[in-house]
Amino acid sequence: MLQTSDRAPGVGNPALCPRKLGEDLPNHPPLNLTVATTGASGSIFLRHLLSTVAIDKRVETVNFIASDSALRVMAEELDIKGRSNLVAQILGNAKAAGAAAARIQIQSNDDIGANVASGSYPADAMIVVPCSVGSLARIANGVASHLIERAADVTLKEKRPLLLCVRETPLNKIHIRNMYRAADAGATIFPLIPAFYYRPASLDEMAREFAFRVLGHLGLTQPEAFRWKG
Repeated sequence: MLQTSDRAPGVGNPALCPRKLGEDLPNHPPLNLTVATTGASGSIFLRHLLSTVAIDKRVETVNFIASDSALRVMAEELDIKGRSNLVAQILGNAKAAGAAAARIQIQSNDDIGANVASGSYPADAMIVVPCSVGSLARIANGVASHLIERAADVTLKEKRPLLLCVRETPLNKIHIRNMYRAADAGATIFPLIPAFYYRPASLDEMAREFAFRVLGHLGLTQPEAFRWKG
């Protein structure tokens, strides 16, 4: 993957820059994404992001990492039981789970030697959804004791897109400073704030549209995404 030192942080691969509405990624191989989830509320947003990439033919591989805290939150919000068949449990949809099996590879957060821990591994972008303020703090300050933070650190040093879907309220000054530090290092702060102006009829519709926005920011526009017409 081509990288140039004079590009803006987070857009080291020009093919990943946002494109015109409805455009695909021409002449670009299927994307290799890293998706991580941490101990913040909002597991339904993760569910719809993984469901979308599982059936997007442009995405070849997803390396998925869940922290221990994320597993606790998902047990409460998605009724996840244990670690077995984790992706299938998260998706909660047999069709999506079948498609995901070939694309989504689970990585242990304790495995600091996993593929995504190295800059030589050809990952194209990383999404942390939801991103707790604790994970934000470790990423912003280079504390890479687990795979999620190490993978984020690698993403930043290789000048690849890193989207942090931060979820916390209210925000104290420490949170705000850490968001600034992460953004200054090249990350995109993509708060877990859904849209309402298109009048979503359900939580699933709201979470699905947010997932579309996240992927659209990476150039993976989704044909079902809502488009404001003015």
